[in-house]
Parts: sequence; structure tokens; C-alpha cells
Amino acid sequence: MSEKKPYPHLLRRSAIVDGEETFSHPWNPDSEITGTHLSGLAGLKRTGVSLVRLAPGKESFAYHLHHREEEWMYILAGKGIARVDGSDYELAPGDFIAFPTPSVPHLMINAHDDELVYLMGGENLEFEIADFPTLDKRMIRRGSAIEIYKLSDGQPFETADSS
Repeated sequence: MSEKKPYPHLLRRSAIVDGEETFSHPWNPDSEITGTHLSGLAGLKRTGVSLVRLAPGKESFAYHLHHREEEWMYILAGKGIARVDGSDYELAPGDFIAFPTPSVPHLMINAHDDELVYLMGGENLEFEIADFPTLDKRMIRRGSAIEIYKLSDGQPFETADSS
């Protein structure tokens, strides 16, 4: 019996752990997520799925909303707070939250003593607009090119201010 050739789109636990990276959103000093882009490692191009760990006291990204790309989160372990459109919702294992477009502002927070682990995913469109209402910023992404504007007047942010 010959050995099977490995299927290139199957990720084993070791590859998932080896693929872990830590990311902090540059516009939120409390942002720090550790995770793996499962979809990219498995060869998916049109959808994004990540396994994310959020340490106690940390937040996912900057408070934001999407105009074109849908997003979702599914809690695997721990507890978190989803700040959604100005209200806080406690989430626990088995809870699912979705942000159809155009979405409302949202952010995941770990205000508990244990690590929060969840799956996060959404679309990966060539063109996206995301607003950061508490920062007065709008991000427009075309492929890998990103432009940052003021929400209040539509004027571009200076290059030094956009990072």
C-alpha cells in the first residue's frame, strides 16, 4: 500500500501553532492579538478565517466598522466583551456574533483573568472602506494600497498621522 500524498489545504495543529503571529493595531495602544491566519495558510483567497487569542486586559483592534466586508466571531474559550455600536455584550464559549454590511462599530475586549480564544472571519475583498468613528478616520483599501481620510471633512490625513 503506497503512502498518500498530503492534501495541501489541510492544516495540522503543528502548522497552526507555527503560523502564530502577534499583531497590535497602530491606532489602539490596548490592541494585542495573537493568532494564525488559517485561511491564508490553507490557500483560501476570497475568505478570511483566523484563530485568535486575546490576553487578559487586551483589545482586538481599534473600534471600527466595515462598509463592504462582512465579519464574524465565534467564541471557543474564555469570556469577552463585544463592544457593538456603543453597547457592551458579554460573550462566552459557543456564542457567535456577526457584522453584516454596512456594519456598526465593534471591538472585542478581554476584561477577564483568562485568555479569550475565538475564530474570526470575513470576506477578503479587493476594495474595502472601514471607518474608525472615535478616531475620526476612514480607511480606504484598494488591494494593498491604503489611504486614510478624516471622517469629519473627507480630507486626507498626513502620512505621519495615518500610521
